[in-house]
Amino acid sequence: MNRIKVEILGTGCKKCHQLEANAKEAIAALNLEAEVFHITDTMEIVKRGIMKTPALAVNDKIVSQGKLIEPEQIQSLLSVQ
Repeated sequence: MNRIKVEILGTGCKKCHQLEANAKEAIAALNLEAEVFHITDTMEIVKRGIMKTPALAVNDKIVSQGKLIEPEQIQSLLSVQ
């Protein structure tokens, strides 16, 4: 399996940090190889069309935005990648 690229997009608020922790938990639970990036640059977030944060991208595809999702939900999103 190829390495998965997971990005958390948000300016660094509490929900953004929690989403990052949830993503890491989901990755560990699935025993995946993944790179996790936290993108805080507002211009980069806007350039990607994100209107609400936190947002989650998997392999450059936005899979969630504007809400904090649980590790189990993230596992489902990662399983289809």
